[in-house]
Amino acid sequence: MGLPALEFSECCLDSPQFRERLRSHEAELEKTNKFIKELIKDGKSLVVALKNLSTAKRKFADSLNEFKFRCIGDAETDDEICIAKSLQEFATVLRNLEDERMRMIENASEVLITPLEKFRKEQIGAAKDAKKKYDKETEKYCGVLEKHLNLSSKKKESQLQEADSQVDQVRQHFYEVSLEYVFKVQEVQERKMFEFVEPLLAFLQGLFTFYHHGYELAKDFSDFKTELTISIQNTRNRFEGTRSEVESLMKKMKENPHEHKNISPYTMEGYLYVQEKRHFGTSWVKHYCTYQRETKKITMVPFDQKSGGKGGEDEAVILKSCTRRKTDSIEKRFCFDVEAVDRPGVITMQALSEEDRRLWMEAMDGREPVYNSNKDNQSEGTAQLDNIGFSIIKRCIHAVETRGINEQGLYRIVGVNSRVQKLLSVLMDPKAATETETEICAEWEIKTITSALKTYLRMLPGPLMMYQFQRSFIKAAKLENQESRVSEIHSLVHRLPEKNRQMLHLLMNHLAKVANNHKQNLMTVANLGVVFGPTLLRPQEETVAAIMDIKFQNIVIEILIENHEKIFNTVPDTPAPNSQLLLSRKKSTDSKPPSCSERPLTLFHTPQGNEKQENRNSIINSSLESVISSNANSLLNSTSAAQPSLTSSDLELEVIKPTRPNSLSPLRKARALYACKAEHDSELSFTAGTIFDNVHPSQEPGWLEGTLNGKTGLIPENYVEFL
Repeated sequence: MGLPALEFSECCLDSPQFRERLRSHEAELEKTNKFIKELIKDGKSLVVALKNLSTAKRKFADSLNEFKFRCIGDAETDDEICIAKSLQEFATVLRNLEDERMRMIENASEVLITPLEKFRKEQIGAAKDAKKKYDKETEKYCGVLEKHLNLSSKKKESQLQEADSQVDQVRQHFYEVSLEYVFKVQEVQERKMFEFVEPLLAFLQGLFTFYHHGYELAKDFSDFKTELTISIQNTRNRFEGTRSEVESLMKKMKENPHEHKNISPYTMEGYLYVQEKRHFGTSWVKHYCTYQRETKKITMVPFDQKSGGKGGEDEAVILKSCTRRKTDSIEKRFCFDVEAVDRPGVITMQALSEEDRRLWMEAMDGREPVYNSNKDNQSEGTAQLDNIGFSIIKRCIHAVETRGINEQGLYRIVGVNSRVQKLLSVLMDPKAATETETEICAEWEIKTITSALKTYLRMLPGPLMMYQFQRSFIKAAKLENQESRVSEIHSLVHRLPEKNRQMLHLLMNHLAKVANNHKQNLMTVANLGVVFGPTLLRPQEETVAAIMDIKFQNIVIEILIENHEKIFNTVPDTPAPNSQLLLSRKKSTDSKPPSCSERPLTLFHTPQGNEKQENRNSIINSSLESVISSNANSLLNSTSAAQPSLTSSDLELEVIKPTRPNSLSPLRKARALYACKAEHDSELSFTAGTIFDNVHPSQEPGWLEGTLNGKTGLIPENYVEFL
């Protein structure tokens, strides 16, 4: 299992779990630092101790063989596996060289020692400096916070406001330092994959030059060397894209930290000071608290960030009521009282600020007023998978294939944004779009056309390969062997809606032609995967873990390009799981704007009044007709001989019946896999992890009916799993 990803959103919460994950990264960096120092020492001994050359080389080989890479994430790409096993390969080569008594190393210092020292001093050293700064800011922030919270509420308002302002500044500075430290730690972890191995590869290449008997061994090593070089280059390319994405996310977090909160199974969580009665009076103990509204369970973990350890046993209670504490009834600020079902007395808690108290009160249904700070500042793009959309993509592809298929850096070199937007406005004009035979004028540069194609795909309401299948495609790319990957991706592609699959087919055919000309345009299949992976298969939530999976998105695109004829022109060997459910689900994809299962949760389509009912009726009718007609044709063809007297009403029953989930027993419990916002009054809104009661098939295909908090409504069936 690799190192866990460090989410920027957790820097603000600074939870015990976040500290534990951070310590595992620090331990890995320290381990790497010690290993590099030892490796440098061994390399110098190899150069200086000529008389002990054999001993030094074997020790060096043993050191390489013992070290194991740990990557961020739960799986490794083929390139990372190749890089990870490279050290063992190097060790084998060194042992073979020792057996042949090869000549001494003359240029080891330049190609090996210097780059490793540079990496250790500049990268790992910078991470250590960032840690010192982070620890210092942690201590400073906690000290200022405790001092601030101990201020009496009887102080003058001006003094309190000044103190609040000071704490906010210190908190913001601590948050920025935390973000920068997490960014640096993960950057060094990623860098070592190529900046550490590449000098070793150069060192081995130098050995082959100076050893008289190394020629045959060099030929044997050549294949792996080529594979490793490609893996390093691919890893470097992926790193550059990943690093820019992570850095962009960090900047967003700095600018608007509250708009990028981490998805949590808890309604509210954070630090609170809990009043505890002692023999000598009362004391306020810092706890990390979590609250879940569905179960009304409050968990309190005594934890001190400065010492990094727990101060006692965890405690969990069931909430009975929550009441704001009046300012004149207690000397502490930001206090509220909690009554528990399973614990006598009142628990007095102190929040970190007035805003923090308001959020806790709102989560626990206290007496504080409810504020709705959620703003939907986004709107759906105008791009669609309709006739206009297909016309735009086809015209762009035709222009590229006829005028620019051999241009170097095709699709990688971007056009001027103003020109790209102008071209898109021309192409998306309904009048111009009707002229499907019209070619794009030669005045438009190829880089402008390729950028317009990519931009249009990004403007779709959801990615072409759909949010709901994103994790499935990633899991397919993580399978052990290539055959299994191709087979699983083949099945997943045929689960996509018809228009999405047609557009993907069109695009992959084109990219295969581009890749076939890679000697001229330098765009290999791997390079095209880097360009189109984040566009066609972007995740719904922008997190560090999702960014780390970009390399697997790229692999999916590579597989689609290399196997496009098989994937799009043949039917999968085994039917996709729950194919009957997918048949009924297809109606929502083809007939209406993307719902909560097909687009980001920030985009919502809210028709008014009668329009809602009319849209739903038309969706149901049109989808039902398409399902009946398509299945009826296949049923008639296969059973005409056996059932010559089959009537239309009988046929309708046979077709509609399988679209209902036959395996579902009535009144079962189910858990939500994803969050969803209701678009109609008859639907339920819920978050990931929500438990539903009395779940059973509904009258509408593709939907279940269940109960949540006493309310009965519709639930998308592909959004839940049964317990």
